[in-house]
Amino acid sequence: MSSWTACTPRAVERIDAVAAGPEARFVAADLASLAAVRALAARLAAEGPLDVLVNNVGAMFADRQRTVDGIEASFAVNHLSPYLLTELLLEPLRAGAPSRIVNVTSGSVRVAKRSFEAVEPPGGYYGFHRYGRAKLANLAYTLDLTDRLRGTGVSVFAADPGGAATEMNDGTMRSSRIVSPGLRLLWPLVRRTFERATSGSASVAARSSILAASDASLDGRTGLVIGPDARPVAPFGPATDSRTAEAVLRLSRRLAPLVPA
Repeated sequence: MSSWTACTPRAVERIDAVAAGPEARFVAADLASLAAVRALAARLAAEGPLDVLVNNVGAMFADRQRTVDGIEASFAVNHLSPYLLTELLLEPLRAGAPSRIVNVTSGSVRVAKRSFEAVEPPGGYYGFHRYGRAKLANLAYTLDLTDRLRGTGVSVFAADPGGAATEMNDGTMRSSRIVSPGLRLLWPLVRRTFERATSGSASVAARSSILAASDASLDGRTGLVIGPDARPVAPFGPATDSRTAEAVLRLSRRLAPLVPA
């Protein structure tokens, strides 16, 4: 199997420096464009069976933005792009079974509005909460996908990396505008919490994803959430609600149909 990554050329160089097997390849993809996601899926599918798909995407916006498709950007990038890519690659993953899907989640799901009847919930735009809502949608989708794929040889996991000092956190999480007015009253405390949560190294934060994607201890298992300490943890309760998953799927299928209109 070929090894693909949609990260940066520098990351590919670092992977090749320590990994055995085929050379990694860099593939540019605009995850804010549904057409680009479909093109990426077609390119990957053309390579044949897949044995691992890790959707590690994170984008937070201080102000409301829309994608080229006219969709609120946080929901589009953090949920719709991994949702659409995964759905379009299910056949190569079944063909590569035993295979694994890993969707990277976040502790921010705990502050999310749990309404998914529309792409944007009622109320103001607060970047951290919208990020959490998109991640909650993706977690609910991930757990539902577990049941859909049970018995196919495709295992599905969510991986929570905890916090890490990454470019996504530079600047954005230092602005009180990303949280609701109630939390702004506690901004010094909230800011210190954010700073502590995003002070760790990316290599430590990656442990949960690496374990979910490759560790033999998970062979034959599925539907687990791997926590920041690289051990299974209980999933966030609202993400297990079938009504939430149904609403997320209805919205996702309407906004990102597998066959474009």
